[in-house]
Amino acid sequence: MKERYYSLDIFRGATVALMILVNNQAGRFVYGPLDHAPWNGCTPTDLVFPFFLFAVGNAFAFVLPRLEQAGTEAFLKKVLLRSFLIFAIGYLLNWAPFWEWKNDHLVFRAMDQVRVMGVLQRIALCYLFGALLIYFLKPRGAFVAVICILLLYWWACTAFGTPGDPYSLQGYFGLQVDKAIFGEARMYHGEGVAFDPEGIMSTFPAIANMVFGYFVGNYIITKGKTYEMLCNLFVAGCAFVLMGWFWDLFFPINKKIWTSSYVLFSTGLAMLTLCVLIFAIEFKGKKGAWSRFFDVFGKNPLFIFFLSGFLPRLQRLIRFPDVDPVDGKAIHTAPLGWFYNHICYPILSLGDHRNAAVAYAITLLAFYWLIAWWLDRRKIYIKV
Repeated sequence: MKERYYSLDIFRGATVALMILVNNQAGRFVYGPLDHAPWNGCTPTDLVFPFFLFAVGNAFAFVLPRLEQAGTEAFLKKVLLRSFLIFAIGYLLNWAPFWEWKNDHLVFRAMDQVRVMGVLQRIALCYLFGALLIYFLKPRGAFVAVICILLLYWWACTAFGTPGDPYSLQGYFGLQVDKAIFGEARMYHGEGVAFDPEGIMSTFPAIANMVFGYFVGNYIITKGKTYEMLCNLFVAGCAFVLMGWFWDLFFPINKKIWTSSYVLFSTGLAMLTLCVLIFAIEFKGKKGAWSRFFDVFGKNPLFIFFLSGFLPRLQRLIRFPDVDPVDGKAIHTAPLGWFYNHICYPILSLGDHRNAAVAYAITLLAFYWLIAWWLDRRKIYIKV
């Protein structure tokens, strides 16, 4: 009989909550910790995505025995279908709401302009390949495989990247791979140019975050709620952080190309965070309003994350004239934009533009929490 680990639920729920918070920063001014590192380096925001992949691996450790009992055919059917659905939902989210404004007219958005990759797509691929590695190679083989992936990715970045500058945006070898496969129109343009932070090649090292999460989940199940388990997990977390820091000297910690050093560093911090939660919740019983807040996010994580991406896109179909609160220029805005321009910015900024961005993000987080809470109260759990 597996012991229940409420701390793992809180870890997953807190990760979803932080994903919503950092993805909904409005305006041009945000606090540094709530924004991604410009290139090399790591902010708290840069830890949210690998923490979620780590949580996916944790959860997989609890369901794998049941999948193994069902047999290989049932395992493949379950994993392949779930991966396909998550990928498809991510792609549809990129396409949503299927219409866009052009020259003051709503026009149907052509599929050849839709970004292929994204957060959910990477989750789907990491879950798929991580599950296959663990199931067919068993834990020891999967460990060897992800270590090889991390080392080979380092080699590929160095060997095929621009000589002398292989870890820059333009020098990164994966950029040319994505352009050749997807075309620039189907890639992310948030950097001002076609560059996909969830591209094909950088997805390979991300698989390791999921697999390492599985190892930690499996270790927790095996050892049980003991101080030996907690101490060993803490030491392992420190070791991963130190190895990530050391590797950073040669292969910079970088989320946007998901470097191998970033994998070790983020995995180590995920372990240490989980240690704190296990100690506080499982050993000391420190539960209350704060844990219940995050718990509801963990009950419907993928659905709430999808909703937090879909609703802002949907409301952009409603557009009306407005004025930019910063420079006073005439603009068109949507309901959420009006809320930021006329509530958050003038009333809640308190003399600092960044406060307005945080207030806006917290308001949306509270809104999605209410939806998650309502679903949990009615025992509605939307799973893929």
